[in-house]
Amino acid sequence: MTLPELYIIRHGETEWNRAARMQGGLDSALTELGRAQADQVAATLAGVIHPDTHDLWSSPQGRALATAEPISKVTGCPVVAVDGLREIHMGDWVGLSRSEIDAKWPAPSPDEHFIEFYRRAPNAESFPALWDRVGQVLDQIQRPTVIITHGFTSRFLRTRALGLSLDDIGQLDGGQGVIFRIKNGQHEIFEK
Repeated sequence: MTLPELYIIRHGETEWNRAARMQGGLDSALTELGRAQADQVAATLAGVIHPDTHDLWSSPQGRALATAEPISKVTGCPVVAVDGLREIHMGDWVGLSRSEIDAKWPAPSPDEHFIEFYRRAPNAESFPALWDRVGQVLDQIQRPTVIITHGFTSRFLRTRALGLSLDDIGQLDGGQGVIFRIKNGQHEIFEK
């Protein structure tokens, strides 16, 4: 599948990100830094994307919509909420801090990779389910699109858009306040 150019952005920092608390399907407000990150990515995309050439899609979750809003304001692109862009459901870990999780569900080894940490969340959305969900989103894209989503969903989306496999999801960098561009099968950080 050949995709149009994609700009994929994780929402700005939230109160729960700062507190190392699992949000999953829940939400917390953007911090001052998170609002600044949203404004910065909007400024970077100003003059680059336009309503006649680009779509602006967002997870329906509040932290993603709050990040999409300044982009919409400076570009004129209306925000379309897409349910398939919501964050992975964290099951029994939703709302818990990392220290609470570690106390009740200790890591099997001290050097556990963060991908494996997410994989073992009890009663959580499975990796294959998230993989299928982001695939359905990609199948709907018709033209260049800016996507505002979440950390884990972004990794799955970008990995799949690059034609990699589910086993490759740990290979791509993450980050807030970063615009990842996928164009002609290449993955890069976009800066104006």
